[in-house]
Amino acid sequence: MASEALQPLTCQDLVELVTDYLEGALSDTDRARFEEHIALCPMCQVHLEQLRTTVRELGRLREQDIDPAVLTEMQARFRDWV
Repeated sequence: MASEALQPLTCQDLVELVTDYLEGALSDTDRARFEEHIALCPMCQVHLEQLRTTVRELGRLREQDIDPAVLTEMQARFRDWV
């Protein structure tokens, strides 16, 4: 009995999985599907690289580097986020 072919990811699927991909939390099957899509989709390649850059740059940010008014606003928005 032949194995069933995996359904390719859409760009929307990729967006929903990108955080898990970056954290290494995807199953082997989903990682393979993700990497197959990335290899063929220039727009998703750009999206992935933008997220990698954002994570890298935000990792360098210290709380004292953020304007106090901006920090207060961010904290309020996250606190109210449902």
